[in-house]
Amino acid sequence: MTHELPRPAAHPFFKGHGAENDFVLLPDPGHRLTLTSEDVQRLCDRRRGIGADGLLRAVRTTADPEASAMARAAEWFMDYRNPDGARAAMCGNGIRLFARYLVDTGLALPGTLAIATRAGIRKVRVPSRAPDFQGPVTVLMGRPRLPGPNHIKVEVGRRRWPALHVDMGNPHAVVIVGDLAHAGDLRTPPAVTPANAYPHGVTVTFAVIRSARHLQLRVHERGVGETRACGTGACAAVAALLHAGGRGGAGDGRYTADLPGGRLHIAVAADGAMALTGPAAIVAEGTVNLTPAGAPRPWRKATCAAGR
Repeated sequence: MTHELPRPAAHPFFKGHGAENDFVLLPDPGHRLTLTSEDVQRLCDRRRGIGADGLLRAVRTTADPEASAMARAAEWFMDYRNPDGARAAMCGNGIRLFARYLVDTGLALPGTLAIATRAGIRKVRVPSRAPDFQGPVTVLMGRPRLPGPNHIKVEVGRRRWPALHVDMGNPHAVVIVGDLAHAGDLRTPPAVTPANAYPHGVTVTFAVIRSARHLQLRVHERGVGETRACGTGACAAVAALLHAGGRGGAGDGRYTADLPGGRLHIAVAADGAMALTGPAAIVAEGTVNLTPAGAPRPWRKATCAAGR
């Protein structure tokens, strides 16, 4: 006889991107989903799942113990996961898309939103919905930190460069190069030494200086591979540019970062605080079948012989 296994719950999802850095967003206001690293890997896989550079779970701060301490300052918590399933603190493009989702779905009004992240509260400015649904969104990224370690080196093939460690809520090793082709294919992580400098991995940003306020970048994001754009990487590269110019992390002005997926703008205040602006768009929505634990699974029928 034929038995139908319990059908996995159809859970809503949204798909979007910031400068072609793409994400799956799962609404989970009541903190009902339990996502393992394997679940995230399947959802982000471009053949087995929906496909993305990362996953964003939208949960109310009052419902999630990890974010409850920030509930007075922010209504929503961005639970960001890399496609390898690891939890991450911040994502500049991801948080701009997260804010765009809140506004486009009516969960927040246009203007300045406070969003909780593992790196703390971030303020995001979302204008009224643009006619093309891709109006620019700005996130106040705070001040970059240059905490060391010093003497970081990045190696690709036979080339080796000094790198600057910049903390934007997540770790970056920024390399100034003469030609972005020298970064190689970036299918595998560039070698970073000393080996114990980044026990949890590091995002490596390769930057070519086009002018005093213009950078061109390629980024190998930890747990992801090469991404079409990286918001924290763009900010880290500007911090490295300012540092190379002898200004520490401070400078007053507007900088441009061009990445394979598009252009990002970084405004630097006199105290070094950075604001990142760029496109953010929801491009699709639908439902994905999830088991109670959160994993994407197809609906199957099981057949067994009577009497066994």
